[in-house]
Amino acid sequence: MPEGDTVLQTARRLDTALSGRVLTAFDLRVPRFATADLTGSLVLDVTARGKHLLTRFEGGLTLHSHLRMEGAWRVYGPGERPRGGPAHQIRAVLGNSERTAVGYRLPVVELLRTEDEDQAVGHLGPDLLGADWDPDTALRNLLADPGRRIADALLDQRNLAGIGNVYMCELCFMARATPWLPLGELAPPVPALLVSTAKQLLEANRDRPMRTTTGATPALARSRSRERLFVYGRAGRPCMRCGTLIRVAERDDRPTYWCPGCQSGPTG
Repeated sequence: MPEGDTVLQTARRLDTALSGRVLTAFDLRVPRFATADLTGSLVLDVTARGKHLLTRFEGGLTLHSHLRMEGAWRVYGPGERPRGGPAHQIRAVLGNSERTAVGYRLPVVELLRTEDEDQAVGHLGPDLLGADWDPDTALRNLLADPGRRIADALLDQRNLAGIGNVYMCELCFMARATPWLPLGELAPPVPALLVSTAKQLLEANRDRPMRTTTGATPALARSRSRERLFVYGRAGRPCMRCGTLIRVAERDDRPTYWCPGCQSGPTG
């Protein structure tokens, strides 16, 4: 599942390609909105809200999309052949005289009035990369249910918006707690550190093409002289902190990585 930094980068690419230009092509390939046609409409902006994308048009309409696990937006130049997947996976096409944005495998595609955007994103907690970021509110949200597992609380976008599976695993490693440990069992300073560290990580990666939580540069990561991530995607490889082999378990159809040597708590 894309993280908040990935969605922000997608919003920027779409905004650069579409904003301030009139649509010459508009096609939503979902039954509910298949007859909608905004050809001739001016695109005002494309913005990210947590993991949601909002494309706003002149006239008071917004296209709301969400990538979830497999969705993607690709931008192509004039005459360039779309190559983000087979044609039957295309869910949205927004084009102008210079660029065409194609949405593949999008599980959420809907048109709504801009004044009703809260119906799509109003449930979200403070956005780690948004203007509404409020660490105190995010912390209160997390601590509202101390019996909840750390992983579930961090991934719940109603608590704070932008954390996906990668950052969840990395944050648990940094907190030296397994993802299955209840939040209430963490020492009092740790939940606040989870919030502040999450903010630091997403801010650090918002402009990077290659995400890192270890501080590895792209050159070091390519040479494998230093890994980009502490635990995510490293099952069976030694922990960079203690040397214990990283483990992985499937949790709610998502891989969860942790170090049994560094992280304390239940393991499932």
